[in-house]
Amino acid sequence: MNITKENLLETHARIKPFIHRTPVLSSQLINEIAGAEIFFKCENFQKMGAFKMRGATNAILQLSEVEKEFGVATHSSGNFAQAIALAAKTQGIKAYIVMPSNAPEIKKTAVKGYGGEIIECIPTLEARETSLNEVVNKTGAIFLHPYNDYQVIEGQASAAMELIEEYADLDAIFAPVGGGGLLSGTALAAFHFSPNTKVIGAEPMGADDAWQSIQKGEIVPQTNPKTIADGLLTSLGDKTFPIIQQHVEEIIRVEEKEIVAAMRIIWERMKIIAEASSAVALAAVLKNKKKYQGQKIGIILSGGNVELSKLPF
Repeated sequence: MNITKENLLETHARIKPFIHRTPVLSSQLINEIAGAEIFFKCENFQKMGAFKMRGATNAILQLSEVEKEFGVATHSSGNFAQAIALAAKTQGIKAYIVMPSNAPEIKKTAVKGYGGEIIECIPTLEARETSLNEVVNKTGAIFLHPYNDYQVIEGQASAAMELIEEYADLDAIFAPVGGGGLLSGTALAAFHFSPNTKVIGAEPMGADDAWQSIQKGEIVPQTNPKTIADGLLTSLGDKTFPIIQQHVEEIIRVEEKEIVAAMRIIWERMKIIAEASSAVALAAVLKNKKKYQGQKIGIILSGGNVELSKLPF
């Protein structure tokens, strides 16, 4: 499917009443550290605390009345689970969420708080998919994929669209990459609304399947990822990968200690809560300071759902 400029404009208009237009913040001190002007699109202030509310809302708003009666289902270790639960609640429909047993407690509590029904499974992709199929077969709920879905990608693109509306002359936008919903959406937003802005993906070394996939020219599945960035553990999908391949300049990998250092800078200097997955994008900029010297850089701070009892610093 070719996602057009019109698709993105229609999507943004559709979801606007149900999402926050999040602020864009900057820090003089972080600019000095980076040697560049950085503009943080703060999706940690989005409803349910992450950008995923955008894609979930777009997908749910396009269900037919009949589909809405059966509800929606997804599998997610956290942020998409919360997004679907809240977006479904807003529209008055049922949400079934398959979550791995080791998902952060804070995220499970939030899903329940939004009225989602949790089905726990062992923490493997295979178990998630099996459990999900059982739920769908039993309930008739519509499966919404956390990222490998064009309506979800279109929704995620709206974060970068808003950023570009406010800062039209960015040299680059950095976004973290897990399954690729945010990165592919960001790349499409830049392609259609700010073609001179490069889009860069940021990824943990311990979960670098997107980097490997770009090198190889085909999807390399994620195996045994090890990273503090718990939102970036999934593999690219057959819908996100081609968009990333076509429109993303490069993917920069960062070490765990670089992620923690970047996360700490955001907390200390900006006085805001950002999760480790969000900090990966700043870590990538700081790792490549020479290359981005004096440039105007956008960063999508993807979310702020942090288990406070398990801070890495």
